[in-house]
Amino acid sequence: MSRTLVAPFLIAKDAEGQFRVTIRDTRFNSQNYPIVTSTLQPEMFKSAVAARAHAKQNLGAEAGQFASK
Repeated sequence: MSRTLVAPFLIAKDAEGQFRVTIRDTRFNSQNYPIVTSTLQPEMFKSAVAARAHAKQNLGAEAGQFASK
């Protein structure tokens, strides 16, 4: 597994076509192996742009901290 850090905010389209934001937290165990915890946020958005704007305003996201799926 890669030891590079994952982007802390994932924007993905669900089965119904709505966009959702997932917050990912990375920590390392005693062998320096990354452990990623993901928390799906309950809000749904019509576009990825709206999801990104929400994350910036309400979740403290900054440019460069996003990944999309």
